[in-house]
Amino acid sequence: MDQLPDHYFTTSNSFTKNVYRDVYPSVDPTSPALSQAGKIVVITGASRGIGKYGFAVAFAKANAKAIVITARNPATLKETEEEIRKVNKKVEVLRVALEITNEESVKNLFEQVKNKFGTVDVLVNNAGVFNSDGQQIRTASLSDWWGDFEVNVKGYMLVAKYFLQVLGTEKKGTVIGLTSGGGLMVIPGISAYSIAKLANLQLSVYISAENPNVTAVAFHPGIVMTDMVTESFKAFAKDTAALAGGVVVWLATDAASFMNGRYMTTNWSVDELMAKEEAIVSKDLLKIKLSGDFGVAELQK
Repeated sequence: MDQLPDHYFTTSNSFTKNVYRDVYPSVDPTSPALSQAGKIVVITGASRGIGKYGFAVAFAKANAKAIVITARNPATLKETEEEIRKVNKKVEVLRVALEITNEESVKNLFEQVKNKFGTVDVLVNNAGVFNSDGQQIRTASLSDWWGDFEVNVKGYMLVAKYFLQVLGTEKKGTVIGLTSGGGLMVIPGISAYSIAKLANLQLSVYISAENPNVTAVAFHPGIVMTDMVTESFKAFAKDTAALAGGVVVWLATDAASFMNGRYMTTNWSVDELMAKEEAIVSKDLLKIKLSGDFGVAELQK
């Protein structure tokens, strides 16, 4: 991949003519059009990287009522709260220790949220791992390989489950599940991560299908320079955490409801997506599909 330009993955997989790698006006979280006033936002994996500098800060800029930040070690969340306070001193912040694969831990998180705020509005399911990099199926460590599923799939399901229980069946809510473009590619050595992220796409589809009051989107945050970026992808890591944060705030607005049950990459122009809304919905685009000619009637033509 040494010969590829740094925009290769951004442009070659784009659904829109224009692509972005940093915040632009339509996803500026300070814009009144993107206001999250009154909303209770839960962000997992908020102690570092995109969770800390992207999502937490963006929702603070968008004037969320409260931001619940979680990580395995709550002490690491103090800096995230400080980042939030730099841009919004009025927002309420709740720090909670969370072991995302432990059901009791997840249940405790949402009991605390319900007791303090009474409800929830937005979930950013950001926590994830990539422990199996370079491990091909023939020689993979089972603990590393399956560990990617434990966090990226089981953890996502558990957090979504208890978020939905607190949200209820009447109030509108938003679930943003972090996925990856790697879930749509075949790159030898990342099978566990890729398949887990592919499962994340379908989890969003099912959350949408089973909960008519919820907008669920599988979101690829681009390639941001975090500690999860592998050596081979560092040259492509030009996207900012702020861009991912701004796009997710946009996804939590009514204007983005047509993206329900679909996949989105942070680099795509939201203005072009809105212009394509009718086609996206009528043709059921941006979903996983098996290509081919199917059905006896079709094959008998």
